[in-house]
Amino acid sequence: MTFKITGGYVYILTNKNNTVLYTGVTNDLKRRLEEHKTKTNPRSFTSRYNIDKLVYFETHFLIGDAIGREKQIKAGSRKKKENLIYSINPSWEDLSASVV
Repeated sequence: MTFKITGGYVYILTNKNNTVLYTGVTNDLKRRLEEHKTKTNPRSFTSRYNIDKLVYFETHFLIGDAIGREKQIKAGSRKKKENLIYSINPSWEDLSASVV
């Protein structure tokens, strides 16, 4: 018997003015970022508010752990999310190019 272990990513996106934050989870960060940037779903929250700048992400070995972490981050205040971003990306640069 074999098992496929699927990892995951938790990420935070913002708009060009850093005024709106979006926290998400995915098993394929590169694909998901492309969906956000090309506005695959024009009615989505991220499309409507032009949220496509990756400012924070975490890698998790198990997708279940990533989902749990996403819920934890979403439950936190904006200040807590900002502190996470500042901890790895103090200038709020778009990290999309670093995702391979």
